Amino acid sequence: MKRFASFFLCLLLVFALALTGCSNNATPSNPPAGESENAEPADSFKAQITFNGSSTLAPVISAIATNFIEEYTTWDKVDAGFPAENIAIYVSAGGSGAGVKAVLDGTTDFGMLAREIKDEEREKIRDSKEFKLGIDALTISVHPENPILSIKDDLTTEELKKIFAGEYMYWDELDSSLPHKEIVVVIRDLSGGAHEVFQKAVMGDTQVRADAIQSPSMGALVAKIIENKDAIGYASYGMVNQNLGSLVPLKVDGVEPTEDNIINGSYKISRPLIVVKQGDLTPEQQAFMNVIQSDAGAAIIEDMGFIPVR
Repeated sequence: MKRFASFFLCLLLVFALALTGCSNNATPSNPPAGESENAEPADSFKAQITFNGSSTLAPVISAIATNFIEEYTTWDKVDAGFPAENIAIYVSAGGSGAGVKAVLDGTTDFGMLAREIKDEEREKIRDSKEFKLGIDALTISVHPENPILSIKDDLTTEELKKIFAGEYMYWDELDSSLPHKEIVVVIRDLSGGAHEVFQKAVMGDTQVRADAIQSPSMGALVAKIIENKDAIGYASYGMVNQNLGSLVPLKVDGVEPTEDNIINGSYKISRPLIVVKQGDLTPEQQAFMNVIQSDAGAAIIEDMGFIPVR
């Protein structure tokens, strides 16, 4: 497990990140012969790229965008056939479902998802282009001083169902040796991709208790667990890596959420990190996507605690 160096990026609760180049706009100069033959006319060029969706994937795209802008600043430095306009990359988080909706509404270029794309979504997105960037998992995590750790570090799927459904309301209902303290269940908001993954992998047709604390982002969910010794929630594998020592991930059915177990599928609560677009990418969008999918992009994904797809 790796810790992301720029820790502050990982605790953003609301993303409305506008990343722009610092130089002044310049009049596009004529590129060297042969380099601009296939470039679109400058007046059709869009210097701005937008991303919307998963709060788990948002800081990853933001970090890659920051590096991209710091390296190039203006588009002509990315490709001599592009105009000398400031690079602007906007990343906003509202959940995986919101990302798909924004793509369909035409209010964003790319949707960010921390789950599989549903068949009905794929049918609605005309000529969809999908890019799998990495793998995440939902770890069942608790505070380091949670009472359960005094007796076990493993929960069965059936025990998880009873805890998250509210059949077990107090820790001593799980095990009589535990204190009579209320179990504080923390989940993502019901529109988030994480909740859909957890519902499918663990709960099935059983619904999560109505009074569970719903968090607007994965960062907010993790913060709730860190501040409450009696809390339990499904924390992103990446967020656990970013908060080593502050969270303790439990085994599920005897399987530890390690990188190997997530990749080979033995740890069952996993999910892809996906970017989706409607239609073909423009040259400038493709240039940035090339960086996201490069070794440098994979290194950032890994540094932030996720498992990159290489």
